[in-house]
Amino acid sequence: MLEYYNYIKALHLIFVITWFAGLFYIPRLFIYQIEAFQKPSPDKEILSNQFKLMAKRLWFIITWPSAILATLFAVWLLILMPGWLEQPWMHVKLGFVVLLIAYHLKCHHIYKQLQKDVIKWSSGKMRMWNEGSTIILFSVIFLVIVRDAVNWVYGVIGILFLAISLMMGIKLYKKIRDKNPNA
Repeated sequence: MLEYYNYIKALHLIFVITWFAGLFYIPRLFIYQIEAFQKPSPDKEILSNQFKLMAKRLWFIITWPSAILATLFAVWLLILMPGWLEQPWMHVKLGFVVLLIAYHLKCHHIYKQLQKDVIKWSSGKMRMWNEGSTIILFSVIFLVIVRDAVNWVYGVIGILFLAISLMMGIKLYKKIRDKNPNA
C-alpha cells in the first residue's frame, strides 16, 4: 500500500486546495448577498437569487465534496503512516484541522441563513470572517513545511502579525470604498 502513498498524498493536496478555494470564495458570495439586500427592488431580488444559486453550486458541488475527500485521503495517509500521530507538529496540525472544520460548519450555518434571507452579519464583519480560512491555511502550511524547526513563540507571533495585518487591510479598504464606492 505504501507504493500508492504519493498518489494518495497528491489527491489529498488537490482536495485541500479545492476545499480552501471554496472556503475563500463562499464568504465573498455572502458579502455580495448581504450587500444586495441593501439595494432597491428589483435589483435586490435579482442579485439575491443569483448569489443564492452561485453559493449553492459552489457549496455543494465544490466545497463539501472537497472537504470530504480531503479528509478521507488524510485519514488514509494517517493509516499508512501511523507514526505521524506521535509527532508534536501533527497534533498542532490536527488542532488546526479541527478549527478548519469548525470554520466550514459555521460557513454552512451562515449559508443556510442566507438561503432563507436571514441576514445576521454586516458585510464588514463578513469581510473579517473571510480571513479566517487564510489564517488557518498559513498556519497549516508553515507548520507542515517547517515542522519541528519552527520556534513556537515566533510562529504564534507570525500568525498574530498576519491576522493584525489582514484586519488593518480590511479597515483600509473600507476607508477607500467609503471614499470611492467603485473601488
